[in-house]
Amino acid sequence: MKSKAARLASQSDDSLIARAAEIGVEQDHALLGNEIARYNRLFDELMGIEEELRTRPGDRRRPFIKLYDHRNMQVRLNSAKATLAVAPQEARALLEWIAESKHNPQAGDAGMCLWALDEGIFVPD
Repeated sequence: MKSKAARLASQSDDSLIARAAEIGVEQDHALLGNEIARYNRLFDELMGIEEELRTRPGDRRRPFIKLYDHRNMQVRLNSAKATLAVAPQEARALLEWIAESKHNPQAGDAGMCLWALDEGIFVPD
C-alpha cells in the first residue's frame, strides 16, 4: 500500500487542485456542523497537497489562483492562503475581500490571517 506522500506524488497538479477544492467544500460543511475532528483531518490533507505542490519543481501552487472565484468561501480562503508565497498581492487582495465580506467564519479567519501577516507572526513560505 502506498504512503500518503507517494499517493500525492503520483497525482497531477490539476487533480491535486481539484481535490483541494473538494476539501474546502467539505471543510465548510464540517464547520457548519461543528465537526471539528473532521475539519482537522481535512486540513491535514489540504496541507499535504500544498506541501506536495510547493516541493515540485518551480513551486506549483500558482494553479490555486483558479479557485479564487469558486462559489464556496472556504475554497476561496484556502486558495488565498495557499498562494501567499507565490502570488502575495493577489492572495492578500482576496483575503481582504473575504474579511470585508462578513461571510463568517471565513471572514474572521481571513482577518486573523491578515493580522498575523501584518504583525510578522505568519510568514508565508
